Amino acid sequence: MEMFGYIGVAILLGAFFANLWGWVKVCSRVYQGSNAIGAGFAAYASWLIDYMPFVILEGIWCLVALISLFRPRAVEVNHHPNLNREE
Repeated sequence: MEMFGYIGVAILLGAFFANLWGWVKVCSRVYQGSNAIGAGFAAYASWLIDYMPFVILEGIWCLVALISLFRPRAVEVNHHPNLNREE
C-alpha cells in the first residue's frame, strides 16, 4: 500500500519540477491534473495508514486542483505578473 504514496509524491514532484523548468505552466490542465492525481494518491495512502493531518492536506490539495482543472476558462490569463514569466 505504500506504493500509492510513492506514486502520488512522484507525480506531485514531477509536476513541480516541470513547472520550475518551464515545461508546464501553473495554469495548464496538465499541471492541475497532475496535482489532482498526485494529491489524490497521497491522500489515499495517508488514509490507509490513518494519518489524518496528511489526509486533510492532500485531500484539500486534490480538491483545489480539481476545481481549478474543471473551472470554465474563456481564455488562459496570467493573473500574477511574476508567474510563468521568462527571465
